[in-house]
Amino acid sequence: MRTLTATVGIAVAATAIAMAQGGRPASPAGTAATEVGGRYDTKAAEPSYQGGKWIEITYGRPIKRGRDLFGGAGDKYGKVVNPDAPVWRAGANNTTQLKTEVPLVINGKTVAPGTYTMFIDLKPEAWTLIVSSWKAQTRYDPKNTTEIWGAYGYTADKDVVRAPMTLSTLPFAAEQLTWAFTDMSDTGGKLTIMWDKKVASVPFKIGS
Repeated sequence: MRTLTATVGIAVAATAIAMAQGGRPASPAGTAATEVGGRYDTKAAEPSYQGGKWIEITYGRPIKRGRDLFGGAGDKYGKVVNPDAPVWRAGANNTTQLKTEVPLVINGKTVAPGTYTMFIDLKPEAWTLIVSSWKAQTRYDPKNTTEIWGAYGYTADKDVVRAPMTLSTLPFAAEQLTWAFTDMSDTGGKLTIMWDKKVASVPFKIGS
């Protein structure tokens, strides 16, 4: 625990220094969102989307800045982005969170409406998305053992679902990590992450 506390403390301090030097966070906050289940009302003067429910991902958006993000073989793979946590937070700073107002069916399991944390288990050419019931800390507190910061202290006992990700190569390099909802329809879509030349996604369906 002492090593973990020191590691996280150094990371938080480094972020503060970066903000002080540049006047802005090194990894700005980001949001990806979609609205499902509603319909456009075209009878009003201004068409509006009515009756929709939101699905949202909130995360930190680190920038590549010339690094070899996903190099390394075997257990050294991905250590640039995830040097010392059990799994990758799939973002920066605070834990990546998934908030949904509708049930989501991922890898055959239903994720009930609510707020969850998300991680990625990084293996060479085999990424696994994790949706977890761990609560995210709003600010780093080493004494708080019921909530986590980033992926430090993550344990698998709170996993709600794990799903293999489809991993492919982008025709360009994305400088800043980006989460997105892709291939959306009334019945579902994909949770998609892009960074450098990697793009990984998991399909989901809207539950009932």
